[in-house]
Amino acid sequence: MTPTTTRTIMHVDMDAFYASVALRNRPELRGTPVIVGGEGRGVVLSCTYEARARGVRSGMSSSEARRLAPRATFLPPDFDSYVAVSKAIVEVFTSVSAMVESASVDEAFLDVTGALRMHGSAVALGERLRATIADEQHITCSVGIGPSKFVAKVASRAAKPDGLVEVPPDRVTDFLHPLPVESMWGVGAATAAKLHRLGIETVGELAHADVRALRPVFGPNAGAGLRSLAWGRDARSVVPWTRERSVGSQETLSLDTDRRDVVSRELLRMADKTARRMRKQGVLGRTVVLCLRFADFREINRAVTVDSPTDVGEEIHAAVMRTYDKLGLDRARIRRVGVRVEGLVEESRAHRQPQLTDPEFGWREAEHAIDQTVARFGPGAVRRAVLGGGRGATSVAEANSLGLFPLT
Repeated sequence: MTPTTTRTIMHVDMDAFYASVALRNRPELRGTPVIVGGEGRGVVLSCTYEARARGVRSGMSSSEARRLAPRATFLPPDFDSYVAVSKAIVEVFTSVSAMVESASVDEAFLDVTGALRMHGSAVALGERLRATIADEQHITCSVGIGPSKFVAKVASRAAKPDGLVEVPPDRVTDFLHPLPVESMWGVGAATAAKLHRLGIETVGELAHADVRALRPVFGPNAGAGLRSLAWGRDARSVVPWTRERSVGSQETLSLDTDRRDVVSRELLRMADKTARRMRKQGVLGRTVVLCLRFADFREINRAVTVDSPTDVGEEIHAAVMRTYDKLGLDRARIRRVGVRVEGLVEESRAHRQPQLTDPEFGWREAEHAIDQTVARFGPGAVRRAVLGGGRGATSVAEANSLGLFPLT
């Protein structure tokens, strides 16, 4: 790659994102092991570095996490907050470069090649982004800078937590080759184990490996691709962010169940959560997907198309329950339920067809009124009576009586 074609790629990764966002409201827990996820049979979504020091990892069962860190504080996830913070962070990124690719809710690639003349060196720009995110969102991030997405990603890992690592083009092999193969982006436990069986422990050993020895294990293309990455060669470009194609929510039940009323109640909870996220994003959807995991860990997804684009939890719930009932799962024990809405369109461009059975004031008006009440008084201000509520929560029926929205 000649100097005239060298790109400057930045990978920005939030540090323990879910846990960091949670700690903004619980500053007294800073410096202690904190785990975000289901405390019962759920899994760890994120944890602080104090919990990681005790062996806790994302994806681990909550019971195992509790065994490793018995004094850790478990906090429930707040996906609405994560989405809001993620959007704010993307706005920071797009303020310095039009070439921003959101890799997930908490990380992004930026091609800052064209931005350096205005913003100075890549290091100065990276530190500016880190300072802005810390100041505006009160969370930390790590930044990796390199001539390719692969090098930038590996560099951001090396920078964690709360740091910055730049790898100039002429220092790529010096940086990569001493690292263990596990540090490579895309090399998981299974791939690393295969490399170890070939006697390959470091990235440098992989770079100098005979491709003929790699081919029988990884196939004709994957082995050569791994070896190329070990030299830092990665032609992938930064692809600017596009609107997500679906919105969904899921939850692992505290106990497996075959009771329709329990499944219906939890699906209603997931439908409401999904609909609320859709309204925040200003989108409606036509395809509603029921997602189930059974006690034996089998999973099924069933989609249905509704008559008109919707962002109403009641309508989404009705659609998934029609689908559920058609499956005839009377004796099947359910472990996890989920709801997803696809085929998203912007609310301003969607045409919601009125139904003959629609009352003058329907569920859509009710749910928008609930959004306004929650925005004013907090997430526990209004809840459906059927879903239960904590102290101080107002049920839908009570909200009606208080005039928060009209009765239907």
